[in-house]
Amino acid sequence: MQRLKTRPQFQATLAGGIVSRTAHFALHRTALEVAAPDREAPEPSGPVRTPDLFDVNDVWVGAMVPKRWARRAVTRNAIKRQIYTVSARFEPRLPAAAHVVRLRSGFDRNQFVSATSEVLKRAVRGELEQLFTRIALPAPTESTA
Repeated sequence: MQRLKTRPQFQATLAGGIVSRTAHFALHRTALEVAAPDREAPEPSGPVRTPDLFDVNDVWVGAMVPKRWARRAVTRNAIKRQIYTVSARFEPRLPAAAHVVRLRSGFDRNQFVSATSEVLKRAVRGELEQLFTRIALPAPTESTA
C-alpha cells in the first residue's frame, strides 16, 4: 500500500468522487492511469494527469482530518492512525486506485471527552470498517477440490 503525500495527489483523488460515506467519514476514490514505461508521454498542457502523480499501480491511501472537525492535534493524529491501520487490513480487498478518507464531521466532545480514549478509538474504527466494507471486493474463498 502506498500513501498519498502531495497536494496534487490528494486533489486528483478528491476529484474522483465519493464512493462510500458514514456519519463522520467520506471515502473518495479515483482510478489510476499508470503510464506505460515504453511509450513516450507528451508534455501535459493542462491539469496534471494521474500517471504523473501515481507511478505505481497499487492501492494508494490518504487521510484528511481537518482542524475544523478535530481541534486537538492528538485527536487528529489518533484518527489518522486508525485510518491507516484499518485501510492496511482491507488492502488485499481494495482495488488498485487512489483513496482518500476524509473526516466530514466532528465527534461530540461531550461524549468523547479524552482525545485518545478507547471509546473514541472504537467508534472511529467501527465507522472506518463500515466505510471500507462497502467498497471492498469480496474476500477470496478457498476451494477444497
